[in-house]
Amino acid sequence: MEWETVIGLEIHTQLATKSKIFSGAATAYGAEPNTQACAVDLGLPGVLPVLNAEAVRMAVIFGLAIDAEIAPYSVFARKNYFYPDLPKGYQISQFELPIVGNGHLDIEVDGVSKRIGITRAHLEEDAGKSLHEDFHGLTGIDLNRAGTPLLEIVSEPDMRSAEDAVAYAKKIHELVQWIEICDGNMQEGSFRCDVNVSVHRKGEPLGTRREIKNLNSFKFMHQAIEYETNWQIDRLEAGETIQQATVLFNPDTGETRAMRSKEEANDYRYFPDPDLLPVLIDKALIAEIKETMPELPGNMKWRLVEEYLLDHEQADYITSDRRVANFFFDVSSFVDSNLDIEKAIRTLLNEEEISQSVDFMQRDVALGRTKLLVANWIMGVLAAQLNKDNLSIAQSPISPQRFGGLILEIAHGTINQKIAKEKVFPKMWNGTASADEIIEQEGLVQITDTGAIEAIIDKIIADNPGQVEQYRSGKDKVFGFFVGQVMKEMQGKANPGEVNKMLKEKLQG
Repeated sequence: MEWETVIGLEIHTQLATKSKIFSGAATAYGAEPNTQACAVDLGLPGVLPVLNAEAVRMAVIFGLAIDAEIAPYSVFARKNYFYPDLPKGYQISQFELPIVGNGHLDIEVDGVSKRIGITRAHLEEDAGKSLHEDFHGLTGIDLNRAGTPLLEIVSEPDMRSAEDAVAYAKKIHELVQWIEICDGNMQEGSFRCDVNVSVHRKGEPLGTRREIKNLNSFKFMHQAIEYETNWQIDRLEAGETIQQATVLFNPDTGETRAMRSKEEANDYRYFPDPDLLPVLIDKALIAEIKETMPELPGNMKWRLVEEYLLDHEQADYITSDRRVANFFFDVSSFVDSNLDIEKAIRTLLNEEEISQSVDFMQRDVALGRTKLLVANWIMGVLAAQLNKDNLSIAQSPISPQRFGGLILEIAHGTINQKIAKEKVFPKMWNGTASADEIIEQEGLVQITDTGAIEAIIDKIIADNPGQVEQYRSGKDKVFGFFVGQVMKEMQGKANPGEVNKMLKEKLQG
């Protein structure tokens, strides 16, 4: 019988609050060790925790984003265990009554959509960090992270492959950044994943799970799940049993290694924290938070496809990052406000479309094609340059307005896309001039004079009788040679549409 893998994820998301969950200490990354741990974080005698209201608000935002139940009454508990980086001897978390429960998230793997259930999301504080380097064989403790607010997101065991798990983790990663409750920085520990993996033969009871701790890379997650799955199958096929355990993944060897036997909830002796009151959330607060939430990526993707007529790949790219989406809409808004619709119709529609449609349809088609132009340029030329320079779109030296100006010059037929990409965009990237200023300074205005284009075409045809004969004998690929020669002769400034149209007429004639 075939083996089946069962996977569930616990994702620890560091909330983007300025202070800790139960104290006023800062959460900024990179401070000197033990400079951001106050008396409350250390649990010194006589101190009392005070809940950070912004952390509660962010948890509610996440719950609404995954269509989950928001608990009107939730309770903090003490999770007791002893470890050097846990100064109080317990961690304040939520157990029986979490703030968020029963939600879901849809993923897509290999073109197939799948719904992943989310059991709960609860608030808790982070522990400190043990440092094992540069201490001459000793271990140092940095308690700066102690008390940092976390939202632990626990999935149902609905995933059946490493690809499912990575797709789900990426979707959560994108979502928490989109709703601005987490910066998503995996290198700094803002987003960490624990993965529970078990295997069983289809039709038989679920197997014993092992938990892979603290994965901070999607690549490592995929590798760890693949290795752990194969390891468990090999053991079971050899007649051995799987012991429930917590394991670590070694990216250097690509292997998982048992760290300790897996604890159960009763091992932690949970009990309600006597220093913290229950959290009460009423419908008015939920309604208020809903009003301030951004449009969610799933809804926006639908709108981009249905209303803006983008394809799914373009919509996926734009909705993968809220900053990209904001850039797209800012550029589109600028283009819409400054577009000369008559020029755009002549540039973006072919003769057949113009002759066979009424004015309002021509306008709609032209406006739609400007949106496609914006999307293609953002996910093409702009994305490539950002990636080359290791910048986010928020760091782009070309503002949405300047970028929109370049799109307008293309849509109006002032320049073609080749000139825009090779001559104008690089100067905009490395300077402050606008597209129209660069076009004027460099003399890049597209040649649309049909007489001038025709003269060059006649010359090219006369100089290449052999290629003309090849084309007329059915070798259509030769057509590209003629286009290239005309564009070279006209320094790339000829209108491509006119060149193609006139060349076909001349060669076929």
